[in-house]
Amino acid sequence: MNISKKIGGWLQRFTVWRENNIKEKHMVLALSFLVGIFTSLAAWILKFLIHTIQTLLTENFVISEANYLYLLYPVVGIFLTGLFVRHIVRDDIGHGVTKILYAISRRQSRIKPHNTWTSVVGSSITIGFGGSVGAEAPIVLTGSAIGSQLGRLFKMEHHNLMVLVGCGAAGAVAGIFKAPIAGVVFTLEVLMIDLTMTALMPLLISSVTAATVSYLLSGTEAMFRFNMDQPFLLERIPYVIFLGIFCGLVSLYFTRTMNALEGVFAKLHRPSLKLALGGAILSLLIFLFPPLYGEGYETIELLLNGTGTSDWNTVMNNSFFYGNGNMLLVYLSMILLVKVFASTATNGGGGCGGIFAPSLYLGCIAGFIFSHFCNTQAMPIFLPEKNFALLGMAGMMSGVMHAPLMGVFLIAELTGGYDLFLPLLIVSVSAYLTIMYFEPHSIYSMRLAKKGELLTHHKDRSILTLLKVENVVETDFSTVHPEWDLGELVKVISKSRRNIFPVVDDENHLQGIVLLDDIRNIMFRQELYHRFTVGRLMTSSPARLYDTDTMEQVMRVFDDTKAWNLPVVDMDGHYLGFVSKSKIFNSYRQVLVQYSDE
Repeated sequence: MNISKKIGGWLQRFTVWRENNIKEKHMVLALSFLVGIFTSLAAWILKFLIHTIQTLLTENFVISEANYLYLLYPVVGIFLTGLFVRHIVRDDIGHGVTKILYAISRRQSRIKPHNTWTSVVGSSITIGFGGSVGAEAPIVLTGSAIGSQLGRLFKMEHHNLMVLVGCGAAGAVAGIFKAPIAGVVFTLEVLMIDLTMTALMPLLISSVTAATVSYLLSGTEAMFRFNMDQPFLLERIPYVIFLGIFCGLVSLYFTRTMNALEGVFAKLHRPSLKLALGGAILSLLIFLFPPLYGEGYETIELLLNGTGTSDWNTVMNNSFFYGNGNMLLVYLSMILLVKVFASTATNGGGGCGGIFAPSLYLGCIAGFIFSHFCNTQAMPIFLPEKNFALLGMAGMMSGVMHAPLMGVFLIAELTGGYDLFLPLLIVSVSAYLTIMYFEPHSIYSMRLAKKGELLTHHKDRSILTLLKVENVVETDFSTVHPEWDLGELVKVISKSRRNIFPVVDDENHLQGIVLLDDIRNIMFRQELYHRFTVGRLMTSSPARLYDTDTMEQVMRVFDDTKAWNLPVVDMDGHYLGFVSKSKIFNSYRQVLVQYSDE
């Protein structure tokens, strides 16, 4: 207790000293440096744990036959993760990037303290035991939580706290992938933090710092080895465009299938049922298709560096397909179709992981299938499989995350394939345009978009998203009852500063409204005070607003009705107050000042 009190006192004194001596923008830069260090260390720990667990479990497997332990390990992994989440964490740690988007959209940028470590533990168990998901989304949530906690610890303002959350995400991507540019682009494209110099400099510092620490811990070589044996030829551009379209369609399949499967698991309320269904699907798929085990980076390495069928056929090791080289395209195509089932079953059954790695994995396989199929069908032009496997990774990343620049820079930094920058751009844009035709939101943001809680680069919409109905409701309107007479109504009017009077029953249900302008001509005629009742004088409101409405819905109702004031009720019709355009405009201006105070 004495130690905690001393630390608390020291922090309080430092905060006071900092507020008097260090400008807020300079403190953000210092904290972004610390965020970069801590997120990179967290990423290194996560990768170390995953690799250690996988090595211990699978190093003695025989490559020439099926291994029945594939039926056991994944179930054990998601079972242990489920126990950890339910009994130790006691909170949901899934959908990491969606949680960050939600924290930003609520203009709070507050992520729970346990997220600084729980996702590392949960995802290392899940993936180490074979869960068919990625470690990147959990480490992004971890990094953002680190940024949020540092910002709250040093009492940073809300808009700077949001920047530090972005710094954590950027540092996590840069640290785990050794990709500093991709870290910044991810925060700008996926988390949709506005590109201003005040925000950009901290993001750059965190990304570069995290990448540097990662270089120091694991060397400076790219994450995936790639040697471009065949230079890019301009006559291959049409095939690159077709590959982008193909990746966009695969992204659409992946996104919609995952959403549908998540809906199935959401209907199962008992953890045992989720474990039974998720474990059965996952273990069976991994048993049939061992490349689905874990993140799948070994398969990516194989397809990027294989030089012929003798190398590529090794992807069928440890399975019933071993030695059947003529089944390679069929085998990879089946993996392309069932990967989404394995990934969703992992998380739905109780595991913890993200879709970064599945996106890269599927993109690499899609690019290889596309080029190998073209080459085996006697096309007039040779398409180098390894180049197209790399391009497919960019296309799939762009399609799933709706982040074309992220796809380009991440793949270039992951592989060192900068010589393929032009085709990377082409395939990313083609995939992005293809999926945008069908899905306006990424797999991360669509859940929030449906609820109207998504912050975007559209500043007007972003500010409306930041505004909430409960914050603009005015409650100083005097209520009246329908059975009251005109005399009682006049007494209320004499004490009120408002021109609108909501009419409610004994249970506070809104019945209508009385407008001062409608009764002005009779309110001073005392002989009428007992002749008219409020119920006879009231009128219907042009519309009702609900406390669950988004501000964008509220503004749409105002535009449709041309009203200046509208009543707010809950879903049961209980009166809560009024919302006025003037109140919204004032709040809008205040948020706009904070939003643009850079």
